[in-house]
Amino acid sequence: MDFSFSEADIEFQREVRTWLEDAWPEETRERRARSALGRTSRQEQVEWQQRLAERGWAAPSWPVEHGGAGFTPTQNYLFDLEMARAGAPRVLPFGITMVAPVIMKFGTEEQKRRFLPDILNSRVWWCQGYSEPGAGSDLASLRLKAEDRGGHYLVNGVKTWTTLAQHADWIFCLVRTSLEEKRQLGISFLLIDMQSPGVSVKPIVTLDQPPPGLQEINTVYFEDVEVPKANLIGEEGRGWTCAKYLLEFERGNAYSPALKESLAHLRALAPIEAGSDGRCMAADENFTARLRDLEVQVLAMEFVELRILGALAAGQNVGPESSMLKARGTELQQAVTELSLELRAYYGLPLDQSTPFAAPDEKPSVGGPAQAVGVAQAYFNTRKASIYAGSNEIQRNIMAKLVLGL
Repeated sequence: MDFSFSEADIEFQREVRTWLEDAWPEETRERRARSALGRTSRQEQVEWQQRLAERGWAAPSWPVEHGGAGFTPTQNYLFDLEMARAGAPRVLPFGITMVAPVIMKFGTEEQKRRFLPDILNSRVWWCQGYSEPGAGSDLASLRLKAEDRGGHYLVNGVKTWTTLAQHADWIFCLVRTSLEEKRQLGISFLLIDMQSPGVSVKPIVTLDQPPPGLQEINTVYFEDVEVPKANLIGEEGRGWTCAKYLLEFERGNAYSPALKESLAHLRALAPIEAGSDGRCMAADENFTARLRDLEVQVLAMEFVELRILGALAAGQNVGPESSMLKARGTELQQAVTELSLELRAYYGLPLDQSTPFAAPDEKPSVGGPAQAVGVAQAYFNTRKASIYAGSNEIQRNIMAKLVLGL
């Protein structure tokens, strides 16, 4: 199998790298790197996405007729590779990567005109309303009720684990519009304005202990919320089809670009950071063996992703193989954060929420405390990766049934 890129692809990669050097400058890169978990503010994230939109790169996989970049699968991969190398934040997936493809495929022409331009230009911040207190991996058991009241739906219930809902203008929700013997048949896909009366958001404080207002996940409550029927995507009772289509995009991400950059960073720090015995971690045979093993696993992951790129380029869908990417990719994410925490030794233990140890006009030291900011937070935060978007146990069930035919 030929994994080499064409000269046109390599030239595209150079173009992206050159643009990022100006658009995501070193000063901004360092400031983000010195922040716990590398989080950006809402304003910074929106401004960055709008900068990408001005360049035409905010929506790499969107078709050109909707304002997307129209990248080939290979270009999309190389774009992710350069974004990871530059340390630039990825575009938040909820609007551009998740709800937009559903609107394109199942929405009316009026819905496309209404929602897609604002999503593309980051004028509207979206969040996802799938999981509920009693419906996570068993999503079909969801109970958020949308009652038909003639010209609108009356929505009551709760969604949870809702990422960045405190910033969101809109939420796309799976709602129950009828009770059917087969639970999936009573589910619909509804778009809800977060400013609607009756919508409220409560933060969930996680193990990484985010500062107030900077939490990642939330619970969203709906109390007699009126939602116009014009906000229904697709047919009533056919939301499960939309949900499965969306999850292919949520689970089908390329993990290897960011993982490779993380491992390269760890390898660069290993000769500097000292273990409990005072020796540098590069001299620790157990640590270096684990690092090499992870590098091989990530390389294998990259080859799988490149093989899938070839299938996508040939017009095929990711299909159930997205479950394989999600399960393996999130396990490797967790393994990398575990190794990162071990590398920093005692410096990695505090859940420090400060932005940089160094003064704003100073560069952080190469090793020591400055390189440990956010390491513990990343470790704890990544524990959820094997659960969201369908737990890895569920992904293995999908692979057993649809890939292996068991």
